[in-house]
Amino acid sequence: MWPWGHLGVAYLLYSLYTHRRFDRPPRAVPALALVIGSQFPDLIDKPLAWNFDVLPGGRTLSHSLVFAIGLTVVVYALANRFGGLETAIAFVIGHVVHLCTDVPPAVFGGDVSGLAYLLWPFVEQPPEEPVAGLLDAILTYYAVGPYELAQFVLFAFAAVVWYYDNKPGLAYVRSVLSRLQVEDPYA
Repeated sequence: MWPWGHLGVAYLLYSLYTHRRFDRPPRAVPALALVIGSQFPDLIDKPLAWNFDVLPGGRTLSHSLVFAIGLTVVVYALANRFGGLETAIAFVIGHVVHLCTDVPPAVFGGDVSGLAYLLWPFVEQPPEEPVAGLLDAILTYYAVGPYELAQFVLFAFAAVVWYYDNKPGLAYVRSVLSRLQVEDPYA
């Protein structure tokens, strides 16, 4: 799944969770943690596999259930130590949604070999076409078909929900960016 597909599904599920659990939309910092969590497996595995040739494929280490369990324990321990349980839950939801949304459509037709990444390193991964990096993946590796178009629709729907949730995280990011702006001494 493409990054916007992961993000769209994660935001929709997290928004539903916060509305049900807290009777309110997501808050800023947890929403940003969700964004990071929804991309986290690819931010680790893709560069380590495609750019540095450290991992055997783009869905291995941080796409595995073993990693997800360990990450959940670490994130929960940090949340207990420093506060921010809601933020930790948002991050973990994003991460787990990523793993679930990477399940290839063929699995639903009975081809369970596409689930091998969840059991890495205990199950060998099917061979992966070589990818020379993210740009190569975008230009040559991925095709645009009904599955990819459905991801755009999900993302667009999530963007509408985010807007109606009062755009959680946007004001926070703007305030951080404005504090980082350096005055031009020559202006």
